[in-house]
Amino acid sequence: MRFREDNHDDLARARAAVADWRSQNPLGTDQELLAAVGHQFHREWAVVLRAVLFAVDRHRAREVTVQERRAPETPWRNAASASG
Repeated sequence: MRFREDNHDDLARARAAVADWRSQNPLGTDQELLAAVGHQFHREWAVVLRAVLFAVDRHRAREVTVQERRAPETPWRNAASASG
């Protein structure tokens, strides 16, 4: 399969399938992903599915990091900033 035969709908479908699978399998491996959803795509799309999984995981890691940075102030932090 050549890249020019791919279309944006296939990539959107892959993103949705991988995101859905990751939601149901937070600790799943790329091999488990391919076994579960790989049959829905051309066999040469395995590398694309792995890349999408990497992107989904990276995006979710950023969400967690941002949430941790925006954590509410703890009482001891408020007291320290008021005294300083």
